[in-house]
Amino acid sequence: MNKASKTARPPAAPARASARERESTGAVEERMYQDIYDAIMEHRLPPRTKLTEQTLCQIYDTARHTVRKVLSRLASEGMVDLEANRGAFIASPSHAEVRDMFELRNILEHAVLEKVGREAGTRQIAGLRRMVEEERDCYLNGDRPRWIRLSAQFHLALAELTGNALLVETLRKLVSRTTLMIAKTEAPGHNACSFDEHETVLEALEKGDVAAAQSHMAHHLHLCEDRVRPDADDQFDLRAVLGKGL
Repeated sequence: MNKASKTARPPAAPARASARERESTGAVEERMYQDIYDAIMEHRLPPRTKLTEQTLCQIYDTARHTVRKVLSRLASEGMVDLEANRGAFIASPSHAEVRDMFELRNILEHAVLEKVGREAGTRQIAGLRRMVEEERDCYLNGDRPRWIRLSAQFHLALAELTGNALLVETLRKLVSRTTLMIAKTEAPGHNACSFDEHETVLEALEKGDVAAAQSHMAHHLHLCEDRVRPDADDQFDLRAVLGKGL
Protein backbone atom coordinates (compact mmCIF):
# COMPACT_ATOMS: atom_id res chain seq x y z
CA MET A 1 0.00 0.00 0.00
CA ASN A 2 1.53 3.34 -1.01
CA LYS A 3 1.74 6.47 1.09
CA ALA A 4 -0.94 8.23 -0.92
CA SER A 5 -3.38 5.47 -0.11
CA LYS A 6 -2.66 5.73 3.61
CA THR A 7 -3.23 9.46 3.72
CA ALA A 8 -6.23 9.64 1.40
CA ARG A 9 -9.29 11.13 3.02
CA PRO A 10 -12.74 9.61 2.67
CA PRO A 11 -15.15 11.45 0.36
CA ALA A 12 -16.65 14.50 2.03
CA ALA A 13 -20.23 14.09 3.22
CA PRO A 14 -22.78 16.18 1.34
CA ALA A 15 -23.24 19.55 3.01
CA ARG A 16 -26.45 19.87 4.94
CA ALA A 17 -28.95 22.42 3.70
CA SER A 18 -28.66 25.70 5.55
CA ALA A 19 -31.53 26.97 7.68
CA ARG A 20 -32.19 29.58 5.01
CA GLU A 21 -32.37 26.94 2.28
CA ARG A 22 -34.72 24.80 4.38
CA GLU A 23 -36.90 27.82 5.03
CA SER A 24 -36.96 28.60 1.32
CA THR A 25 -38.04 25.05 0.48
CA GLY A 26 -40.73 25.23 3.13
CA ALA A 27 -41.98 28.53 1.72
CA VAL A 28 -42.15 27.10 -1.80
CA GLU A 29 -43.99 24.04 -0.50
CA GLU A 30 -46.57 26.16 1.31
CA ARG A 31 -47.03 28.50 -1.66
CA MET A 32 -47.55 25.57 -4.02
CA TYR A 33 -50.06 24.01 -1.63
CA GLN A 34 -52.02 27.26 -1.28
CA ASP A 35 -51.97 27.95 -5.04
CA ILE A 36 -53.29 24.50 -5.91
CA TYR A 37 -55.80 24.45 -3.04
CA ASP A 38 -57.23 27.83 -4.08
CA ALA A 39 -57.34 26.83 -7.75
CA ILE A 40 -59.27 23.67 -6.86
CA MET A 41 -61.72 25.46 -4.58
CA GLU A 42 -62.30 28.20 -7.13
CA HIS A 43 -62.87 25.52 -9.81
CA ARG A 44 -60.05 26.86 -11.96
CA LEU A 45 -58.71 23.30 -11.77
CA PRO A 46 -61.79 21.07 -12.11
CA PRO A 47 -62.08 17.39 -11.25
CA ARG A 48 -59.77 15.00 -13.15
CA THR A 49 -57.22 17.69 -14.02
CA LYS A 50 -53.81 15.99 -13.98
CA LEU A 51 -51.15 17.55 -11.74
CA THR A 52 -47.95 16.65 -13.58
CA GLU A 53 -44.90 16.50 -11.31
CA GLN A 54 -42.50 17.73 -13.98
CA THR A 55 -44.66 20.75 -14.80
CA LEU A 56 -45.04 21.67 -11.13
CA CYS A 57 -41.27 21.35 -10.66
CA GLN A 58 -40.78 23.82 -13.51
CA ILE A 59 -43.48 26.23 -12.34
CA TYR A 60 -42.13 26.43 -8.79
CA ASP A 61 -38.46 25.80 -9.61
CA THR A 62 -38.26 23.04 -7.02
CA ALA A 63 -37.42 19.36 -6.65
CA ARG A 64 -39.75 16.43 -7.18
CA HIS A 65 -39.71 15.45 -3.51
CA THR A 66 -41.19 18.87 -2.63
CA VAL A 67 -43.92 18.44 -5.23
CA ARG A 68 -44.68 14.96 -3.92
CA LYS A 69 -44.99 16.25 -0.34
CA VAL A 70 -47.56 18.79 -1.50
CA LEU A 71 -49.50 16.23 -3.53
CA SER A 72 -49.52 13.82 -0.58
CA ARG A 73 -50.83 16.57 1.68
CA LEU A 74 -53.62 17.40 -0.77
CA ALA A 75 -54.42 13.70 -1.10
CA SER A 76 -54.70 13.32 2.68
CA GLU A 77 -57.30 16.11 2.64
CA GLY A 78 -59.31 14.47 -0.11
CA MET A 79 -58.50 17.12 -2.73
CA VAL A 80 -56.28 14.95 -4.93
CA ASP A 81 -56.36 11.30 -5.95
CA LEU A 82 -52.99 9.55 -6.34
CA GLU A 83 -53.23 6.73 -8.88
CA ALA A 84 -50.48 4.13 -9.22
CA ASN A 85 -48.49 4.44 -12.45
CA ARG A 86 -50.72 7.29 -13.61
CA GLY A 87 -50.02 10.23 -11.31
CA ALA A 88 -52.03 12.81 -9.38
CA PHE A 89 -55.45 14.09 -10.38
CA ILE A 90 -57.88 16.58 -8.88
CA ALA A 91 -60.36 14.39 -7.04
CA SER A 92 -63.47 13.45 -8.96
CA PRO A 93 -65.83 11.46 -6.75
CA SER A 94 -68.46 9.43 -8.55
CA HIS A 95 -72.11 10.34 -8.09
CA ALA A 96 -72.47 7.33 -5.79
CA GLU A 97 -69.49 8.47 -3.70
CA VAL A 98 -70.86 12.01 -3.51
CA ARG A 99 -74.17 10.65 -2.28
CA ASP A 100 -72.42 8.48 0.31
CA MET A 101 -70.21 11.35 1.47
CA PHE A 102 -73.15 13.67 2.02
CA GLU A 103 -75.00 10.90 3.85
CA LEU A 104 -71.98 10.44 6.13
CA ARG A 105 -71.65 14.20 6.60
CA ASN A 106 -75.29 14.34 7.62
CA ILE A 107 -74.75 11.62 10.23
CA LEU A 108 -71.59 13.23 11.63
CA GLU A 109 -72.87 16.79 11.65
CA HIS A 110 -76.12 15.68 13.27
CA ALA A 111 -74.00 14.23 16.09
CA VAL A 112 -71.83 17.37 16.20
CA LEU A 113 -74.88 19.57 16.75
CA GLU A 114 -76.18 17.21 19.43
CA LYS A 115 -72.98 17.68 21.45
CA VAL A 116 -72.40 21.35 20.64
CA GLY A 117 -76.01 22.15 21.48
CA ARG A 118 -75.51 20.70 24.97
CA GLU A 119 -72.04 22.08 25.70
CA ALA A 120 -71.30 25.23 23.65
CA GLY A 121 -71.63 28.54 25.44
CA THR A 122 -72.58 32.00 24.24
CA ARG A 123 -68.96 32.91 23.50
CA GLN A 124 -68.45 29.92 21.18
CA ILE A 125 -71.68 30.63 19.29
CA ALA A 126 -70.68 34.29 18.98
CA GLY A 127 -67.40 33.22 17.36
CA LEU A 128 -69.30 31.16 14.80
CA ARG A 129 -71.60 34.09 14.12
CA ARG A 130 -68.61 36.33 13.39
CA MET A 131 -67.39 33.71 10.92
CA VAL A 132 -70.77 33.70 9.17
CA GLU A 133 -70.75 37.50 8.99
CA GLU A 134 -67.30 37.42 7.42
CA GLU A 135 -68.53 34.77 5.01
CA ARG A 136 -71.41 37.08 4.04
CA ASP A 137 -69.09 40.08 3.58
CA CYS A 138 -66.70 38.10 1.37
CA TYR A 139 -69.56 36.94 -0.84
CA LEU A 140 -71.01 40.44 -1.18
CA ASN A 141 -67.58 41.93 -1.89
CA GLY A 142 -66.82 39.36 -4.58
CA ASP A 143 -64.00 37.63 -2.67
CA ARG A 144 -64.95 34.16 -3.85
CA PRO A 145 -61.83 32.30 -2.65
CA ARG A 146 -62.25 33.58 0.90
CA TRP A 147 -66.00 32.95 0.82
CA ILE A 148 -65.53 29.34 -0.27
CA ARG A 149 -62.91 28.77 2.45
CA LEU A 150 -65.15 30.23 5.17
CA SER A 151 -68.17 28.30 3.92
CA ALA A 152 -66.25 25.05 4.41
CA GLN A 153 -64.55 26.20 7.60
CA PHE A 154 -67.90 26.86 9.30
CA HIS A 155 -68.59 23.13 9.45
CA LEU A 156 -65.13 22.36 10.79
CA ALA A 157 -65.38 25.13 13.41
CA LEU A 158 -68.60 23.56 14.66
CA ALA A 159 -66.90 20.17 14.85
CA GLU A 160 -63.92 21.64 16.72
CA LEU A 161 -66.29 22.69 19.52
CA THR A 162 -66.83 18.99 20.30
CA GLY A 163 -63.16 18.66 21.30
CA ASN A 164 -62.93 15.43 19.29
CA ALA A 165 -59.83 15.71 17.06
CA LEU A 166 -60.55 12.47 15.17
CA LEU A 167 -64.04 13.67 14.32
CA VAL A 168 -62.63 16.96 13.02
CA GLU A 169 -60.06 15.22 10.80
CA THR A 170 -62.66 12.81 9.42
CA LEU A 171 -65.02 15.65 8.64
CA ARG A 172 -62.21 17.77 7.15
CA LYS A 173 -61.65 15.30 4.32
CA LEU A 174 -65.38 14.96 3.66
CA VAL A 175 -65.91 18.73 3.64
CA SER A 176 -62.95 19.32 1.31
CA ARG A 177 -63.92 16.55 -1.06
CA THR A 178 -67.57 17.63 -1.31
CA THR A 179 -66.83 21.36 -1.48
CA LEU A 180 -64.63 20.94 -4.55
CA MET A 181 -67.60 19.35 -6.35
CA ILE A 182 -69.95 22.30 -5.80
CA ALA A 183 -70.72 23.99 -9.08
CA LYS A 184 -68.98 27.26 -9.97
CA THR A 185 -72.37 28.57 -11.05
CA GLU A 186 -75.04 27.38 -8.68
CA ALA A 187 -77.79 25.19 -10.06
CA PRO A 188 -80.90 27.12 -11.16
CA GLY A 189 -83.41 27.62 -8.40
CA HIS A 190 -80.85 27.37 -5.60
CA ASN A 191 -79.58 30.25 -3.51
CA ALA A 192 -75.78 30.47 -3.52
CA CYS A 193 -75.78 32.16 -0.12
CA SER A 194 -74.57 29.37 2.16
CA PHE A 195 -74.20 31.92 4.96
CA ASP A 196 -77.99 32.32 5.14
CA GLU A 197 -78.30 28.57 5.70
CA HIS A 198 -75.52 28.66 8.30
CA GLU A 199 -77.33 31.53 10.00
CA THR A 200 -80.48 29.45 10.53
CA VAL A 201 -78.43 26.73 12.22
CA LEU A 202 -76.87 29.24 14.63
CA GLU A 203 -80.20 30.87 15.42
CA ALA A 204 -81.61 27.50 16.46
CA LEU A 205 -78.54 26.77 18.61
CA GLU A 206 -78.86 30.16 20.32
CA LYS A 207 -82.45 29.30 21.20
CA GLY A 208 -81.35 25.96 22.59
CA ASP A 209 -83.38 24.10 19.95
CA VAL A 210 -80.97 21.36 18.93
CA ALA A 211 -83.57 19.46 16.90
CA ALA A 212 -84.27 22.55 14.78
CA ALA A 213 -80.53 23.14 14.28
CA GLN A 214 -80.14 19.54 13.09
CA SER A 215 -83.09 19.93 10.74
CA HIS A 216 -81.67 23.15 9.27
CA MET A 217 -78.27 21.51 8.82
CA ALA A 218 -79.80 18.49 7.06
CA HIS A 219 -81.63 20.86 4.70
CA HIS A 220 -78.42 22.82 4.06
CA LEU A 221 -76.47 19.66 3.22
CA HIS A 222 -79.26 18.52 0.92
CA LEU A 223 -78.99 21.82 -0.99
CA CYS A 224 -75.20 21.45 -1.12
CA GLU A 225 -75.57 18.00 -2.65
CA ASP A 226 -77.95 19.44 -5.25
CA ARG A 227 -75.27 21.98 -6.18
CA VAL A 228 -72.73 19.36 -7.18
CA ARG A 229 -71.38 20.18 -10.61
CA PRO A 230 -71.74 17.79 -13.53
CA ASP A 231 -68.68 15.99 -14.85
CA ALA A 232 -66.36 18.23 -16.87
CA ASP A 233 -64.10 17.15 -19.72
CA ASP A 234 -62.25 20.47 -20.12
CA GLN A 235 -58.45 20.41 -20.28
CA PHE A 236 -56.48 23.03 -18.38
CA ASP A 237 -52.94 24.36 -18.59
CA LEU A 238 -51.38 24.29 -15.12
CA ARG A 239 -49.09 27.22 -15.91
CA ALA A 240 -51.98 29.40 -17.04
CA VAL A 241 -54.24 28.46 -14.13
CA LEU A 242 -51.59 28.93 -11.45
CA GLY A 243 -50.42 32.20 -12.99
CA LYS A 244 -46.80 31.11 -13.36
CA GLY A 245 -46.14 31.42 -17.08
CA LEU A 246 -42.56 30.56 -17.96
